[in-house]
Amino acid sequence: MWTADKWKDYELCDASDGERLEKWGGYVLRRPDPQVIWKNEKESPLWKKANAIYTREGGGGRWTKLDVPSDWTVSYGDLTFKIKPMGFKHTGLFPEQAVNWDWFSDLIKNAGRPVRVLNLFAYTGGATMAAAAAGAEVFHVDAAKNMVAQAKENAALSGLSDKPIRYFVDDCTRFLQYAAKKGIKYDAIIMDPPSYGRGPSGEVWKLEDCIGDFVELAVSVLSDKPLFFLINSYTSGLSPSTMGYILKLKLEKKRGGTVLADEIGLPVSETSGVLPCGASARWTARAVPAPKILPF
Repeated sequence: MWTADKWKDYELCDASDGERLEKWGGYVLRRPDPQVIWKNEKESPLWKKANAIYTREGGGGRWTKLDVPSDWTVSYGDLTFKIKPMGFKHTGLFPEQAVNWDWFSDLIKNAGRPVRVLNLFAYTGGATMAAAAAGAEVFHVDAAKNMVAQAKENAALSGLSDKPIRYFVDDCTRFLQYAAKKGIKYDAIIMDPPSYGRGPSGEVWKLEDCIGDFVELAVSVLSDKPLFFLINSYTSGLSPSTMGYILKLKLEKKRGGTVLADEIGLPVSETSGVLPCGASARWTARAVPAPKILPF
């Protein structure tokens, strides 16, 4: 598992009985998490001192005990992000993604050439900020206008407003189709597609059914010297191995390079365990030695 263990402003304090207990800067939040199927003693006193708690109700839920400001900030290295309790338990940032930020930031910094990064389903811009801070020109695409607006705020908070970041409020499939038609190319692609959604004409997006064709379309806009390709997923039915297999078929088979895929997670302070939070598949243009398998 790839673990995001370098946070200073975020901490996953504990996880038990369907909930995670987190510190976001100076505030403690309790949120549901379907991965937390175990029960352990909730010994941390922070369980009873949470500043905000998300409670499920029917098909949705709501935040209660909102002893927090409307928004505040947390930092990861030189990056700063606005945190805001939002609908469906979200806060505007997925801290486990920091392990991917570190990975591709090193690739960009060591590329020795200009790098154009396309960030699809880019949300509030965590990956956009990391890529821009590493020196890339970034094209940030998301269909939600309010999320793109928050990404611009995060860029300003991180001191990146003057960096070459272009923001697009657009459907990602339509954006890729336009780029392919016009011959626009990118050196690296990041994507974090949703499990389910609807396109601009009402067409249904179900990730398991669409991901293969979508990746193939994205591969068609890669430059002649691509650097990396990253897929993130929070869809329970789409395993790291499945996404890795797709990248092998659609990219490694045609361009060479190396595909690695694994879960991503966050360390749990109370138990010293790691909470699985999603999955990622990574392709890099250079060959990477296979990891050594050590005997138990």
